[in-house]
Amino acid sequence: MHNKKLADNKLRGIAIFFNKNSLLSDIVIMILCCIAGLLVKKMINPFANMITDALHVPGGISTAFSLMFLVIASGITVRKWNASIMGSMQALAALSIGMVGSMGILMPLAYLIPGVVVDLVMLIPEKKIFSVGTKAFLANIISSVSAALFADIIVFHLPIKPLTVYLLLAAVSGAICGFMAGVVIEAVEKAKNNQNEK
Repeated sequence: MHNKKLADNKLRGIAIFFNKNSLLSDIVIMILCCIAGLLVKKMINPFANMITDALHVPGGISTAFSLMFLVIASGITVRKWNASIMGSMQALAALSIGMVGSMGILMPLAYLIPGVVVDLVMLIPEKKIFSVGTKAFLANIISSVSAALFADIIVFHLPIKPLTVYLLLAAVSGAICGFMAGVVIEAVEKAKNNQNEK
């Protein structure tokens, strides 16, 4: 009973923070999600590389996890074009810590393009069959595939078979991360609604 009360109080506190809907709270959420996305990508890379090496493709997994945080922030703050802003922030942060990768000077576009894709999907009006969770799911899939396509066009130039595997891997990992993003966003929305009812 005591634990349930503590959990309810924590959830209420989180809901109040999100309910402020102020620019400051949204900026805090965006910064935290940007940092989390970069850290998770760096942490997952070694495990992701084991899978991609076995499939003889260059990547497509860790990017989906990084993009998940852009989707979460976009869904929670409900501000237009914030995923694009976050993509730019991630690019600057990655450059500052030396995460340039094989794209060199074009690396910022690798972060910006998926951010724009997330924004475009999240701008679609919500309907009963097209909830915020569904939008988060689709946004993560499409942005992951767009990031993989951009990487292939600029760097990898894969033949059709490995390219298909590469894009499928990006789509599957995007779907998993999109589902998780949707769960988080809907939980926050539920907490907001409960707070408003009180």
